[in-house]
Amino acid sequence: MEWHVTDAQSLAIIDREIGKHVFSAAEYEIVRRVIYVTADFEYKSLIRFSERSLQAGAAALAARTTIVVDVPMVQVGITHRIQETFANPVYCSMDALTRPQKEKTRAAWGIQTLAKRYPEGIFVVGQSQTALTTLVELIETEEIRPALVIGTPSGFVEVDVAKDRLKDSLIPHIRIAGRKGSAVVAAAIINGLVDLAWQAYGQDGNGFG
Repeated sequence: MEWHVTDAQSLAIIDREIGKHVFSAAEYEIVRRVIYVTADFEYKSLIRFSERSLQAGAAALAARTTIVVDVPMVQVGITHRIQETFANPVYCSMDALTRPQKEKTRAAWGIQTLAKRYPEGIFVVGQSQTALTTLVELIETEEIRPALVIGTPSGFVEVDVAKDRLKDSLIPHIRIAGRKGSAVVAAAIINGLVDLAWQAYGQDGNGFG
């Protein structure tokens, strides 16, 4: 992304105030992006990276893997950067054609439809807890095996359960622990990963270390 003077100043403040951390350089780039868009330093202790999640995600982006998102806000937030770099297809669950259902939300049915169509895709669930739960169920029954899942919905009723099930799935993922999260956080994570992947694969082609 193009950083302006105020962006650089904000990132400098984050670097100064965040203190000691155990993140790798790539992980820290994602963390500071999330803190930048939220102004909330608590995300330093809430963001979780599964083993090799960034490497798996970057490789999938470079392979032009399809990206499936849960809500239009995430789609709008990432499409411009995607188009400037790897040009992966981006589909939103809310736009998926599904038959009317009462058992699940529109986002959940859309995610299910698109997941079965793109079982090895990159999934970005920023807002809909029901979509994340549906996605995890499909992973647990081995109907799909995503390249990467980003799960950041907020909520008070069992959203942490869905996130914990994602943790136990052994699928490469990045999640926000606990109740916090948002579509804005999800977009910040995927955009940061796109920039990291573009540096590794799009410009010099040496891969993601």
